[in-house]
Amino acid sequence: MEGNTLYYGDNLDILRRYIPDESVDLIYLDPPFNSQQAYNVIFEEDNGTGSASQIEAFDDTWHWTTEAMDAYEQVLDHGGQPAETMRAFRAMLDDTDMMAYLAMMAPRLIELRRVLKETGSIYLHCDPTASHYLKVLMDGIFDGRNFLNEIIWRYEGPQSPSPTRFATKHDVCLRYARDAREVYAGELYHLEPVAAEDLRRRYRKDEDGRYFYTTPKGDYTDESIQRLEQEGRVLRTRTGKVRIKYFLTRDEAGNVVRRKKLADVWDDIPSLGLAAQAEEKLGYPTQKPEALLERIIEASSNEGDLVLDPFCGCGTTIAVAHRLKRRWIGIDITHIAVNLMKTRLRDTFGEEVESEYEVIGEPTDLAGARQLAGEDRLQFESWALGLVGARQTQKKPGADRGIDGRLYFHDASVDSPTRQIILSVKSGGVGVSFVRDLRGVVDREEAALGVLITLEPPTKPMVKEAASGGFYHPPHDPDKKYPKIQILTIEDLLEGAKIDCPYAYRASATFKRAPRAKRAKAKNQKMNLDE
Repeated sequence: MEGNTLYYGDNLDILRRYIPDESVDLIYLDPPFNSQQAYNVIFEEDNGTGSASQIEAFDDTWHWTTEAMDAYEQVLDHGGQPAETMRAFRAMLDDTDMMAYLAMMAPRLIELRRVLKETGSIYLHCDPTASHYLKVLMDGIFDGRNFLNEIIWRYEGPQSPSPTRFATKHDVCLRYARDAREVYAGELYHLEPVAAEDLRRRYRKDEDGRYFYTTPKGDYTDESIQRLEQEGRVLRTRTGKVRIKYFLTRDEAGNVVRRKKLADVWDDIPSLGLAAQAEEKLGYPTQKPEALLERIIEASSNEGDLVLDPFCGCGTTIAVAHRLKRRWIGIDITHIAVNLMKTRLRDTFGEEVESEYEVIGEPTDLAGARQLAGEDRLQFESWALGLVGARQTQKKPGADRGIDGRLYFHDASVDSPTRQIILSVKSGGVGVSFVRDLRGVVDREEAALGVLITLEPPTKPMVKEAASGGFYHPPHDPDKKYPKIQILTIEDLLEGAKIDCPYAYRASATFKRAPRAKRAKAKNQKMNLDE
């Protein structure tokens, strides 16, 4: 497995079909929590509801169904400690939603252990609702001797008032190794500000800069000491004892900082819910900060290593892995997530990134599109909208009738009024009535344009009805004109066709635009700090 890959589909099936044994260096997963929500939405509508395709994908996931029973029996067939653990859970929990959650997670965790290298590690992100059950399950699958850390990510943010409970202000990351004796671990540290009055008083100075030193613990090998000595970071006492030097540096804001060994409580990474104006916040309720994934990836992998996220969602893991020059695999069961990840990669790294990864599981021809439409109409709709950069709208009673997606653009510049395009997707037979309905919705919504995306070719009456809709003339340039009602077939879109509109000033096509990647600064840079 050489390059970067996005997979659309059930991660259990993808893992079994595509991912070889012991091929992955680092796994991070943030699966849907078994909380009061039935699913972990990727994107919310303005009214707080989730995308229709997401609801379809997760609505039955955490209930005891024939699928949950089948997953449970797969683990029993696997045998060993995982099977004994699941039997104990079943005796205690019976056929509850929590048991369904564990039954669905167990075979996936077994597969994740299979694909993990001997030197690899896995981080399972969870909340207090199920973290205790998941830790027991991980002990059964990975062996409790390979448990490394229970990391507490503590954050501030809004909370729902409760007369009986303390405020919940943390998530948990369960960190396990495939083999704790072989696991790779980078230098687990973070940067801590240094007060100006402490600079000369507490830190030594040599030709490479100011530093402090520590005594190496048992996890330092002769090889690592030799490497550090080559880097000029070993201090030997008169009696020959070894000390490790840590040089002061500066953070991106120019503040003098020191490296400090990380503990298992991380309270220096704010949640995106608190930082409402954070540049990276894209509007996904479950989005995790890039700083959190950066810390995990740098601590447990090297450049060129392979990072896997089987519940990829909004794509934070793969975006950070790409920026840190790791190879990556992202998997998600909804097309809205796959479209989202492709958009995020393009916004962050530019259009050239599209040649640096492949997508597996999405239709690439008309036959594949027909197959998807026959299997799952909502997923087809989500995929088709993604071909033009749009996302599904949640079907609400009243105003959103006949609207499957929306796109936005500006007429003249980013400061000019925002105009909207209404999209309708049809996966079955089509007729002229669909065009008339779309014209009515465009008029009702006072939209600039309407686009009908069809799997089947349009009829002649449909083409005639669309033409009778006239043209949209931008107010700043009335000589320009765009067909007010447009029909695009899936075949057209697969061949590269686009909506005829002022693309130069696209506003918010699908999601808030991700910020461009910034060049990473060297964190080990030595500095001559004489302040």
